[in-house]
Amino acid sequence: MASLLTTLRRNAKALHRNPMRRCNLACTYCNEFDDFSKPVPIEEMYRRIDKLGALGTSVVTISGGEPLMHPELDDVIRRIRANGMVAGLITNGYLLVAERIQRLNRAGLEWLQISIDNVNPDEVSKKSLKVLDKKLQLLAEHADFHVNINSVVGSGISHPQDALVIGKRAVELGFTSTIGIIHDGGGQLQPLGEEERRIYHEMQALEKSSFTRVNKFQDNIAKGLPNDWRCRAGARYLYICENGLVHYCSQQRGYPGSPLEEYTRDDLRREYLTEKSCAPHCTVSCVHQVSIFDSWRAPQTPATPIPATVSASELVQIK
Repeated sequence: MASLLTTLRRNAKALHRNPMRRCNLACTYCNEFDDFSKPVPIEEMYRRIDKLGALGTSVVTISGGEPLMHPELDDVIRRIRANGMVAGLITNGYLLVAERIQRLNRAGLEWLQISIDNVNPDEVSKKSLKVLDKKLQLLAEHADFHVNINSVVGSGISHPQDALVIGKRAVELGFTSTIGIIHDGGGQLQPLGEEERRIYHEMQALEKSSFTRVNKFQDNIAKGLPNDWRCRAGARYLYICENGLVHYCSQQRGYPGSPLEEYTRDDLRREYLTEKSCAPHCTVSCVHQVSIFDSWRAPQTPATPIPATVSASELVQIK
């Protein structure tokens, strides 16, 4: 058992990999996009994916920007699968057509998530059920991979009751449905109001069991309470930006800010044991999900302080 635990500590389990920063939308709460960046060249993507395989990574989630804008996305997915890793995709769904979904099937995509923010588009987000419902119908008809529809409540969402409409439509189409709490520009906690909390708990009743269902963190966030946990960002979870740098997550760019090509198992061990001061009020659920498995072992020690709250303007900008 001791050798097994050592192996687990040394392997990255999940990461977000950004093949491009450019997006066809401009949601006001998002700080992970621009409207001009070129896609990462495919040969560079191959080198990075192979490096992740060598680090023992289990799951790669492709995000952006908008990853469907990358002209060689299918080849990226195939390379992930060739390295024995699970391939997932987070997209806004706008570019999905039947032929594109079928290509994702052939490439070996295993799961896809679309976050839908409202029923009708507004000044905050155009990721709306009214716009995307036909895309969801195409997914229901053609996708061989798992589909999860994530709706949201929290910061900037004008009509929180829309989450229930979205969740019920997802279940009707045979998809799983989850709900997230939108963080502020620094990825930090924004407590929910009374009506938002009611909708949040009603949405939980729609959720099916899946790897996305880790509710302890979200429950505390909904109440405005901090979480006491051991964040394994930089070890269990890696966020790789379009420039090939390793960050704790999308909201803590620059920490550690190391080139992936130079990242080693020693870095994984160091970050596994490094306490992150932003953790108590973090709302980045993908980091929660991979860290929960280690909540009972390996105490952490403080590192160079990270501000408890970091605004979008203070984040390290990757051009």
